[in-house]
Amino acid sequence: MRSRWFWLGCLIITLLAWLSLASPVQADTTSSEMAEALFSVQCAGCHAHGGNIVRRGKTLKQRALQRNKVDSVEAIAALITNGRGIMSAYGDRLSPEEVQVLANYVWDNAHNSWK
Repeated sequence: MRSRWFWLGCLIITLLAWLSLASPVQADTTSSEMAEALFSVQCAGCHAHGGNIVRRGKTLKQRALQRNKVDSVEAIAALITNGRGIMSAYGDRLSPEEVQVLANYVWDNAHNSWK
C-alpha cells in the first residue's frame, strides 16, 4: 500500500515538472485571466479549488494558510518562490511578476472561500 502511494506521489511530481515546462502564459491576457491561467498550469495539479491532494491540511484555504503562518500576500509569494517541505520552489520557473500575480490570486480566493 505504501509503495502505491510512493509511486503516485512520484507520478504527480513528474506531471507537475512537465507542466511547469509548458508554454508561458501570453502577456496580452488580463490580470485575472493571467492569474487563473498561471494557477491552472502551475498550481492546480495539487491545489485544485484551493485544496491539496498531496498533503492534507496544507490547503490554500484561509484557515489553513493562517494555521501554517502563511498569512499575507508576501508570505504566499515567498512560499511560491522558495517552496517549503514537499512543495517545490517556483522562483526559477516564474518571473517575480508571475509570483506576485499568483500570490494575489491565492490570497483573494482564500478570502472568498475559493468560490
